[in-house]
Amino acid sequence: MGDNLAIANIQGGPLAPDIKGTVSFRSVQGGTKVTIEVWGLPRYQPASNGKQPVGPHGFHIHEGGTCKVGDPTNPFMAAGGHWNPDNQPHGNHAGDFPVLFSNRGFAYMTFFTDKFTVSEVVGKAVIIHESPDDYRTQPAGNAGRRLACGIVRRRRDS
Repeated sequence: MGDNLAIANIQGGPLAPDIKGTVSFRSVQGGTKVTIEVWGLPRYQPASNGKQPVGPHGFHIHEGGTCKVGDPTNPFMAAGGHWNPDNQPHGNHAGDFPVLFSNRGFAYMTFFTDKFTVSEVVGKAVIIHESPDDYRTQPAGNAGRRLACGIVRRRRDS
């Protein structure tokens, strides 16, 4: 029963302390349904003066199981790189997800993946990045600084 649902509670770090939300992972026929609902995302800012845009936001599973802030100017680096159990090129990592679009700070999205089961992501970190993932740059898509983090935990039946 415990293998069919896991949840990550997302909290913003020092660069975006207002971010909060949840990501759920639910077993469905043939794979996993991932749903994110998050508030407090920064508003979109186009790229300028050689800087990356702010938003849409890269969104990934990272290999580490920690949301330790570390350096407040470059937080959550202890979470490691994108989760990539099959040693695929970036853009096809199991942890590569669609970008999040901020709608006055709010994003909601559900998608399906057959790249992992719920039990395989328990204990891993979910990260929201400042910039969009380009799905090409190796090894991590040039998605910029890490704004928010949450650890995937099995849902406890109450």
